[in-house]
Amino acid sequence: MTLTAPKLDRSLSGSVAGILAAIAIGLAVGRPAAQEPRRLVWVGAHADDEVAAGPLLARYARESVQVFLVIVSDGSQGGSNTTIPVGPELARARGEEARCSAQALGAQPPIVLGFPDGHLGDYIGDRTRIYQMTERVHAELQRLRPDVVLTWGPDGGTGHPDHRIVSAVVTQLVRAAAPGVPERLFYASLPAAAMSAMNPARGAPPLMIPAPKYFSTHVAFTAADLEASRRSMACHKTQYNEDMLRRVSGVDPFNGRLSLVPAFSGAGADSVFAPR
Repeated sequence: MTLTAPKLDRSLSGSVAGILAAIAIGLAVGRPAAQEPRRLVWVGAHADDEVAAGPLLARYARESVQVFLVIVSDGSQGGSNTTIPVGPELARARGEEARCSAQALGAQPPIVLGFPDGHLGDYIGDRTRIYQMTERVHAELQRLRPDVVLTWGPDGGTGHPDHRIVSAVVTQLVRAAAPGVPERLFYASLPAAAMSAMNPARGAPPLMIPAPKYFSTHVAFTAADLEASRRSMACHKTQYNEDMLRRVSGVDPFNGRLSLVPAFSGAGADSVFAPR
């Protein structure tokens, strides 16, 4: 004799299914949605430019923000602390230094665009360069889709023409509402104490540091973030000698918080990110 399970009434089975579906939907609604990690991009002219924002970059990388370094030039011409000849060999060395620096900060591998160092604004030498550079920087920002972009201010930090050109290009992209480029753009500067520590004989270049009233965003960092920034700076052996690194290691020129100038109004006082 074969026993069979009793059949449920269709209306009852439909009700049970409906109840189970409602429970499943309720659980899904109650579960917080996974948030994409925030992204921050530093755009600099040279492989060592990120030292201007090093502790901030280290802090946000430590807090699981995806930090990217976009380096516009190939670095083939600059090397104040090296016997490596200018050209491709120096460019390769500075690329390795950039990778070391990014690792020290906890950032993603650097993105080197490879434009000629020291000649980013050479309009006579190549009248298409500024347009090619703008397109390449935009392409990277559109690919990365950052929440925030940092770069030099119009002064270029130290006044370097390459720094100024990169600042202008990034600002131009934000003002043009280029796809993938956020409005949250901040300018970094080197404090006078940092410039003096790196080059005591010269000190701070005149009229390069914005007035205090323009620094409306102040991002605190820890001693560990500052130490990560120092390790990052030490990676750039072609740029900084041991005496300079020793002088910098003994001071915190930022006094525990890195101050930025927002390119546009509406930025927060203690973070570069908008509240979630």
